[in-house]
Amino acid sequence: MPNQPIVARFPHIIHGGDYNPEQWLSWKDTIWKEDMRLAKLAGINSLSVGIFSWAALEPAEGEYHFEWLDEVMNLLAENNMVAVLATPSGAKTAWMSQKYPEILRVNAARQRQLHGGRHNHCLTSPAYRRKVTEMNTRLAQRYKDHPALGVWHVSNEYGGECHCPLCQAEFRLYLKNKYGTLEKLNAAWWTSFWAHTYTDWEQIESPSPIGEDVLHGLKLDWKRFTTERFVDFYLHEIKPLKEYTPGVPCTANLMGTYPGIDYFRFAEVLDVASWDSYPQWTGGDDTVLGARTAFLHDLTRGLKDKPFMLMESCPSATNWRPVTKLHRPAVHKLQSLQALAHGADSVQYFQFRKSRGSCEKFHGAVVDHEGTENTRVFKDIAEVGECLKGLDGLIGADTPAKAAIIYDWNVRWALEDAKGFLQSQTGYEETVIAHHRSFWKKGIPVDVIDPTRSFDKYSVLVAPMLYLLRQGAAKKIDDFVQRGGIFIATYITGYVNETDLCYLGGFPGDGLKETLGIWNEEIDSLYPQDENAICWKGKQYRAKDFCELIHLQGAEALGSYAADFYQGRPALTVNRRGKGKAYYIAARTDDNFLDDFYAEIASEADLKPALPGSLPAGVSAQLRTKGKKEFVFIQNFTNEQKTVDSGTEGLKTLAPFESVIVKRGS
Repeated sequence: MPNQPIVARFPHIIHGGDYNPEQWLSWKDTIWKEDMRLAKLAGINSLSVGIFSWAALEPAEGEYHFEWLDEVMNLLAENNMVAVLATPSGAKTAWMSQKYPEILRVNAARQRQLHGGRHNHCLTSPAYRRKVTEMNTRLAQRYKDHPALGVWHVSNEYGGECHCPLCQAEFRLYLKNKYGTLEKLNAAWWTSFWAHTYTDWEQIESPSPIGEDVLHGLKLDWKRFTTERFVDFYLHEIKPLKEYTPGVPCTANLMGTYPGIDYFRFAEVLDVASWDSYPQWTGGDDTVLGARTAFLHDLTRGLKDKPFMLMESCPSATNWRPVTKLHRPAVHKLQSLQALAHGADSVQYFQFRKSRGSCEKFHGAVVDHEGTENTRVFKDIAEVGECLKGLDGLIGADTPAKAAIIYDWNVRWALEDAKGFLQSQTGYEETVIAHHRSFWKKGIPVDVIDPTRSFDKYSVLVAPMLYLLRQGAAKKIDDFVQRGGIFIATYITGYVNETDLCYLGGFPGDGLKETLGIWNEEIDSLYPQDENAICWKGKQYRAKDFCELIHLQGAEALGSYAADFYQGRPALTVNRRGKGKAYYIAARTDDNFLDDFYAEIASEADLKPALPGSLPAGVSAQLRTKGKKEFVFIQNFTNEQKTVDSGTEGLKTLAPFESVIVKRGS
């Protein structure tokens, strides 16, 4: 069944941004009307409202003022715009913090925070949950039939954690439900280490720099618990929204690879995934940054395996970056169309009108402090708006990926806490992105998934540094290979189980030795000045950071080490198993090896690129399909002119940072 538009009645690319009209209440008779004129001029058809509006909606407990929001919602409807209407829980009011101090978070050092900033509420607090229910119920009741309402924007960029007594109690309850007994918990966490054995549930505290900080199993479970707190809080928030507006989709804007929440778990309760993208374009050769941003888009699409919303992006200078560099000509269109190329059905900004004061007053916006359409940035946005008007046919289009890369928050948490390898520089996220980048350079669509997702639609599965194996993951991978799939694993795979206990009997554990046909005896962590190489197909490729010393146990050696005491030992292997193959890359390499290796894999698996032939360096080609229609996004991420064979339309010359869309089929 084809994907539906995000807003069922609105079959257009959503083009808009965060709008804070409550900041301009004193000027509403002039500025609000002018904002509508400017929005239409820019091709904007949607605005996100109410995101940080609690103080304007409820300036004192029980005193509600929705009149101003009524006016804004009516203005949007009159101008045929969709409202992405937010719940305001992302920033609580000062009166609430004063009256209900329990809602203020406690940090890991057990200090209760003062009022200020945002995202600083306790997720467990009954008082805050009650206030959220009251507010969200009123919003849902008031706007349930409003013609502008299109999407619920729940809170804003959920994040952080709370270590207060209320959250400690919930953590212990979570552990009781998971382990049942202290004996099982102690065994799972290996608490006999340093005599850290627990004899009473009340002894268990969340990780803290002034307390327990060495039990990796505890720290992993705290991360998982925090994710579940956010899931539970989100479900609490949307309960009245679903009761009164069951047909309106709910989302919460995510933040790429933000480490504090397992987004694959969180996405299970979202109707549509959305995220906030802020690449720091340099204006030079931005190929690596373009590839990283592509990965983050693919990750967000993979959360729900369907089109997502680009909820925030910056039209120009991002004020919180170390260097607030302006976007070069064509870069705004480049970043906007890149999101669509990788599965977005919206292009939205932070912010619509620049704030006059506080910490984001110099953040890029559609409307500058100058206040008119006469700015370069406004014209860039209007150009994107005009482009999007011709892309209604893209709505709901699929990304036809036959290859998938695994990114697992549990692996990241475990590796970042591991004491070994290169300590904090072990580089899980960067490694996954490097493998993804080889597909991106070739224009081959790829999904980013975690081990809980189905592997059925893929012919190639890549799992870089799958250090921690979740229960059942190894068998699922083996079944994939036995059915005829191609599996690629790397160094630091299968070392520990879900509670961070090392597998006994050799790495990789849990049956992956049989799948891969190798045994990893040791791993050599290299200094930056150390030199080694992998010899493969008559070429030498640099080996850096990690070199594993592996033994063949059924696999065939394809490449070997060039130096050191393990010269000649296997460094690249393949194991034929069932109808499929499992490859193992025993060392970290530069991109040149990955590019050549994945070219071989793409040929072997018949992975089809978006365009025929090879792409010039720095140019990407991404494909979305809808029935017989195909949309190929060709983009130049460099400051040099590039020529590309577009296939049906012949050679195309792309100016620096230029984007073109080739439509095929009917």
